[in-house]
Order: sequence, then C-alpha cells, then structure tokens
Amino acid sequence: MLKPKAIDCPSICYRPIKPSDREVLEQIHGNLFPIRYESEFFHNVVNGREIVSWAAVDRNRPDGRSDELIGFVTARIVLAKDSEICDLLQHNSSSTDQTLVYILTLGVVEAYRNLGIASSLVRKVVKYASGMRTCRGVYLHVISYNSTAINFYTKMSFKCLQRLPSFYFINGQRYDSYLFVYYVNGGRSPCSLLEIVSFMVSYIRDGIKCVSSRLRKNEKRKVSKWPKCKESHSLISMAPSKGTVAVESSGYECV
Repeated sequence: MLKPKAIDCPSICYRPIKPSDREVLEQIHGNLFPIRYESEFFHNVVNGREIVSWAAVDRNRPDGRSDELIGFVTARIVLAKDSEICDLLQHNSSSTDQTLVYILTLGVVEAYRNLGIASSLVRKVVKYASGMRTCRGVYLHVISYNSTAINFYTKMSFKCLQRLPSFYFINGQRYDSYLFVYYVNGGRSPCSLLEIVSFMVSYIRDGIKCVSSRLRKNEKRKVSKWPKCKESHSLISMAPSKGTVAVESSGYECV
C-alpha cells in the first residue's frame, strides 16, 4: 500500500475518480478490504458506469504524486422500490422514481487517516444525494466486527436500522452486518412498534390533560356565579291576625 513516511502540511483536494486511477484504486482496495472485487467493478468505477465516485488527493505530496489517490468513496443509485431496504423506508409507493444512494466502498490510506478525509468523502455523497429531488437516503452495510466504522457512521448521524445475520461470507466464514441509513429530502423509516406506542401514550395523555382543563374551567364558572349574587330586600309584613311573619320573596336573587 502506498504510505508516505511523513505528512507535512497536506493540501487535500477532491475530484472524480478517473481511468488513470485504476491501478492505485485496485491496490488500496486489496489492502483495505477482506472482500475481493471483480475487475468489472473497477472498470465501472473509473469510467463512471452506473457508479459515482470521489477521490481524495494531496496536492503537496512530493515525487510527482500530487494527483495520486489517498482516499476514495464509491456509490451507486438504486430505485427505492427495488432496494433491499424498501420495507424499512417510508416512501410514496405510488411514486416509481424515488431513489436511494448506496455506498459501495470507502477508504483512506493509513498515513492520511484522522485528518477528516473520510468524513469529507461521505459528506460529498450526502450532498450529492440531497441534490437529487427523488432521493430519500444514503445507505450502506458495515461488517459487525468493524467497530471503527460503526462509530464513524454513528458520529456522522447515520441511523442503524437493523443487524443482518450472516450477511457476509468471507473465507468460508459468515459474518453479520449492520445496516446504516442517512435520510435526505424528507425520507424516514416507517413507524416502529415503539414509536406507535409512544404516540398513543402521548395522545392519551394530551387528551386527559384537555378534559381535566375543561372540567376545571367549568368548576370555576360555577363558583364564579355566586359572588355575583346580591341579597334582595325581603318584603316583610306583620300579619294582623296571627302575629306571624310572612316572607314574600326568596332570600337571594341572582342577577
């Protein structure tokens, strides 16, 4: 793997991958990934056939290597309805043109890591996806034992949707993978059972608060009538024959 001995004031730039990058691209993939990619994959990447890509280069790299790859990201566009995460994506089923961007590979040579290059490459993909009116998200798989990549995508605000058992088969052994998604342009996952229950609890709680508030208001209205009542002049006369008192009106008159 190409590995500079020292990095003095690197000047990182980004550009599309081109045919002249193929040899270095194959070398880096071979060094970074346990999966071996077919020749057709590299041919499609460098020629932009159904694959979009970005390269990172160091313009201050010596020995005429200022345009040589030090990092890359490759991705392709897929129809949402045909994607493997169709059931995990809330989308308009009546719209046949909604898409997703799937990240195929992402890598940075060892000597240039921890410089924010991988983050910048992923942001290139997200910006590209966001610029597509029909795109609803960027997604990818991470092998279960790659804790560095898992932490990286989590920090990049990707959402882990599920763990897929035995997704990878490498050197005769099966490995699980995690499915990560970054939603764009209003894309989101369908409501989970937990979200539905939370919504119902919130709805019921708000309903109880509303009813309680109305009952309190009604009580206040009833109580507030009494201070507005005034005592009337009770017309009292003496009955001449019996000497008893007769009350000719009620004790209170509400106004």
